[in-house]
Amino acid sequence: MVGWLARASAAAHALAVAAAAVIFLIVSTLPFASAGEMVAFDAAGEAPGTVIVRTSERKLYLVLEGGRAMRYVVGVGRLGRQWTGASFIDGKHLRPHWAPPAAIKLNNPNIPDIIPSGSPANPMGAAALTLSGGEYAIHGTNRPDSIGRFVSYGCIRMYNEDILDLFDRVDVGTLVVVRH
Repeated sequence: MVGWLARASAAAHALAVAAAAVIFLIVSTLPFASAGEMVAFDAAGEAPGTVIVRTSERKLYLVLEGGRAMRYVVGVGRLGRQWTGASFIDGKHLRPHWAPPAAIKLNNPNIPDIIPSGSPANPMGAAALTLSGGEYAIHGTNRPDSIGRFVSYGCIRMYNEDILDLFDRVDVGTLVVVRH
């Protein structure tokens, strides 16, 4: 009787371990949900509706009325790829295809000219807000582990849930200010 109970217990344990592994695999493939947070914010004279990126903090702020802002954790340009200045959103794109900029093609000559939406190799994620005056965008990512780090060629990366939230809150023409 004890042998049967031990085998049953071992089988139950193995089943529990297998179930936990399946749950881990399912959960680990789901996009991380951040959904920005409302914070007190001194906008230093910037009008409500302005997007401010502070690269040293790896945070993006959408300025709201009354000294508040929506704050999101972002990935920013790595050393030598960061930029500062003002731009504005000149396009809003859901599930965009991606054409690698010249700097990326130079470093990765075998990368395709166009990477379709939904491809694991497409770094744009769920949405992109393109910025005027260059090849930069605020966009989602297929690498949520990169958020909060210095990782890009100058683009601002967000969790897919966060870029979708920001996408709904801003319009073409929104001012974007990037500071260290």
